[in-house]
Amino acid sequence: MKASDVVKALNMAIKNRQYDHDAIHHSDRGLQYCSALYQSVLEANNIKPSMTDGYDCYQNALAERINGILKQEFLLYQCNTLDELKVLVRESISIYNEMRPHLSLDMNTPSNVHVIESQQKMLA
Repeated sequence: MKASDVVKALNMAIKNRQYDHDAIHHSDRGLQYCSALYQSVLEANNIKPSMTDGYDCYQNALAERINGILKQEFLLYQCNTLDELKVLVRESISIYNEMRPHLSLDMNTPSNVHVIESQQKMLA
């Protein structure tokens, strides 16, 4: 993809924006997203860029997974205010880490797995 192509898509998204709040745009470190052209359009529209750290493709996959879980499992209704959304996201993260069993963790919670792993390191 060329930077000019993704700028066209970005401009379409900006044109169809339905709110006035500042936005964050998350992407990988593709050259088109790092380009001065693309970054200048983000800046001109008060959109804060967010990129993966380094060139680890799995980092972006993790961010997409978390966003998907938030949208599909927790954010089931439209929030009325940004403060309401912040509370809901904070609660969702807590439930995800403290209460939600994960099949990939043998039906443990992430917090429980971290505690067990820490205890095993201390015993070693």
